Amino acid sequence: MHDPAALERHGVKPLARTRCPQQVFLELAFKIRIFFSFSSFSLPPVLGSKTKTRGQGLSNLMGWGDLGAFGEPSKETPNLDQMASEGMLFMDFYTANPLCSPSRAALLTGRLPVRNGFYTTNGHARNAYTPQDIVGGIPDSELLLPELLKKAGYVNKIIGKWHLGHRPQFHPLKHGFDEWFGSPNCHFGPYDNKAVPNIPVYRDWEMIGRYYEDFKIDLKTGEANLTQIYLQEALDFISRQQASQQPFFLYWAIDATHAPVYASKHFLGSSQRGLYGDAVREIDDSIGKILKHLQKLGISENTFVFFTSDNGAALISAPKQGGSNGRFLCGKQTTFEGGMREPAIAWWPGHIPAGGVSHQLGNVMDLFTTSLSLAGLQPPSDRQIDGIDLLPAILQGKLIDRSIFYYRGNEMMAVRVGLYKAHYWTWSNSWEEYSKGIDFCPGQNVSGVTTHTQEEHTTLPLLFHLGRDPGEKYPLSFASEEYQGVMERISAVVQQHKETMVPGVPQLNVCDKAVMNWSPPGCEKLGKCLQPPESNPKKCFWPH
Repeated sequence: MHDPAALERHGVKPLARTRCPQQVFLELAFKIRIFFSFSSFSLPPVLGSKTKTRGQGLSNLMGWGDLGAFGEPSKETPNLDQMASEGMLFMDFYTANPLCSPSRAALLTGRLPVRNGFYTTNGHARNAYTPQDIVGGIPDSELLLPELLKKAGYVNKIIGKWHLGHRPQFHPLKHGFDEWFGSPNCHFGPYDNKAVPNIPVYRDWEMIGRYYEDFKIDLKTGEANLTQIYLQEALDFISRQQASQQPFFLYWAIDATHAPVYASKHFLGSSQRGLYGDAVREIDDSIGKILKHLQKLGISENTFVFFTSDNGAALISAPKQGGSNGRFLCGKQTTFEGGMREPAIAWWPGHIPAGGVSHQLGNVMDLFTTSLSLAGLQPPSDRQIDGIDLLPAILQGKLIDRSIFYYRGNEMMAVRVGLYKAHYWTWSNSWEEYSKGIDFCPGQNVSGVTTHTQEEHTTLPLLFHLGRDPGEKYPLSFASEEYQGVMERISAVVQQHKETMVPGVPQLNVCDKAVMNWSPPGCEKLGKCLQPPESNPKKCFWPH
């Protein structure tokens, strides 16, 4: 973790307190709580409160089309829909990667995964993440949002899935968080604790049990009480910080909508959409309880909340274990709209006009820069920050000119400028994987677009107008004046981007079963330490 003096050396400074149209906001900046909800649908929220409090919610694998506010026909998300009616919907909000770990690294660093090291060079344009046998994780050289918020006096907590490395040097409490309740990896399992150990659940520095052993998940019924536990952790943390008048940042990173999907007994069978819908309903109910808790404590007008997802719905798991990406093409693992466009809602009573709809191009990386702005801090000046400050869009309805870059591993696959999206590479997945039944675009084959071989289009990119064609089905004619005029502008954007791109050291290249969660801190007290195998590092294999 970086000390305040070190942060100064990295160019992290308080914002100048100047008089401007945002005068009232700036005077509140040092009294805002933040809450993010980032779940495993695709991406959830951010919450903040009066004494410098922020919140983030990140849902795991929740799709753009999973919420009533975005058109889901069953209308089973009344709390998130109300949050939208009281706040602002972002219709054009993106993740930084079509897979979970890189998205989370991007959110907390404000930087593209190819810059912060969360990518692989073991193959071209391959998705990679942090399974148990990964050797790498978030580098010490990266400055994470909670590290910077500490400078402004924040207390920071993560609840749920960390996913930025499980080895001791990557522990979230070494990267700015003060508290943690959750797991370093996804809730896959159960395992036999011989070939593969069950995933540990941590409270702060030490494990307190393992999934399937101490934290039950019934794979037959889908019953698990984890979301209720995560909800109570959030409510208790908020209450404690309010009692001590302490600004806080809460990162609520739930994963109930990530296969294997789960929900508590009260919600099982409650949705028209099956088990996945049950999980969505429980998350929606939890968000409602958290927002009501902020209101009951009298801190809602001093708390900034943002809900989104880490990537698009995993259509490979649909319909029983996956969600909906609405009209968009394909899903998780791809750089088509269904894989990277996310549901997003900002909520801040008394500041964000109710019922707002924004067409600002946004990205999860913007939550980094926006949160620093809320805290009265500038982003680090010694590195490239890809996230922008969304406050002018949120508070004043302005549209900020920016581009969206769609990366898959080490390759820029596409770019969006305005309403136009140019594909420089297309690929869904290989014929070999597709022949095994792995389909990231079920029922959505678009000839020449959803290709099963990596197709390069750098000479003549495939160009789509996302306003007229949100499903990416009808590429513009190469010979049209529209194509030629738009591509002239986009080509300049891409050239500048590539000229300034300095990739980080790839963290997702090496795997070794010896580094799995055999003996996490605290295992001795529980009698749950396991014997690791001999170390045998090798290149990770990433099929997609």
